[in-house]
Amino acid sequence: MDFPRIRRRHFGTLSALSMAGWAGADASAVPSPFTAGTGPLRVAVGGSGLLYHLPLTIAQELGFFRAEGLHVVVQDYPGGALALQALQDGEADVCSGAYDHVLRQQLLGRNYCTIVLQGRAPQLALAASARAWPVKSVSRFKGMRVGVSALGSSTHHVAQLMLSRDGAPLDEVSFVGVGSALGAVAALRQGRVHALCHADPIVSALEQRAEVRVLCDTRSLKGSQELFGGTMPAASLYAPQSFVQKQPARSQALANAMVHALKWLQTASPADLVRAVPSGYLLGERGAYLAAFHKVRDTFSPDGLMPDDGPANAARVVARLRSELAPLKIDLGRTFTNEFARKAKQKFNA
Repeated sequence: MDFPRIRRRHFGTLSALSMAGWAGADASAVPSPFTAGTGPLRVAVGGSGLLYHLPLTIAQELGFFRAEGLHVVVQDYPGGALALQALQDGEADVCSGAYDHVLRQQLLGRNYCTIVLQGRAPQLALAASARAWPVKSVSRFKGMRVGVSALGSSTHHVAQLMLSRDGAPLDEVSFVGVGSALGAVAALRQGRVHALCHADPIVSALEQRAEVRVLCDTRSLKGSQELFGGTMPAASLYAPQSFVQKQPARSQALANAMVHALKWLQTASPADLVRAVPSGYLLGERGAYLAAFHKVRDTFSPDGLMPDDGPANAARVVARLRSELAPLKIDLGRTFTNEFARKAKQKFNA
């Protein structure tokens, strides 16, 4: 299942308009020359309200991009695979998404580079409906429907990995794209899917209402390392190699703003967070949102740098689902750079 092209454009346009409205209100108060580049910088995101993308949200809402001379327009899509498609179609300049997408795309002949790392774990959980799927074991998922943000997204890949590890027959499980906000919750409550592989605050909100039972969890560094056998770099800002090479000033400005946001998150209080995050991202569950934030807090990168063991481990994980994608076929050195994050770390003493 995929979304038609016009629908991808529709979601991006809506988000661009709404974010432009917020940016416009800020622009009237603090003028800026946008010295890091000319024109808006379009960032595609698969589910902007998820905690997975929280550093990006903070950088946008607290004006850190603006402080670096950037006019960033966030374009929202129902899932990471659709955000990636927007980048491929030229509808975005940069993508906020999973690092493993960069690895998979290189194997398809498309070269992208991670500029700054946001998360050191996928922050995803496989949660079964307590009403429609009361069994505690995933080995009995035969005939079950599992909701993911979009087919081909990291939620889809991680769900496959979680289920296959515990003996579920993947050829007898249906994966259904349900989006990244209230649509995912509705799909579970209405019985259109029996389980969700998703991020917070969605999973935590369902947990607090005892609507789901979590079967596998990567919302902590420990849980992620147990599933993936090491550090699993996840949320990142990545762009085409050509962008990084031709626009180093913009790449540096992006890294500066993101590392600033990552540092801010290290000491942010609950009150700070609620003030900074758009109210709609709380899904009407402020308590669940804050509880979810504390649960995933240690998975955010402290400085935007790619961990030494991260790329190789991520390549091994990619190959576990598709043996033909051997890690040796990936030139890991071309999938990321620490150059910009390292300079940003020095700037902000992160």
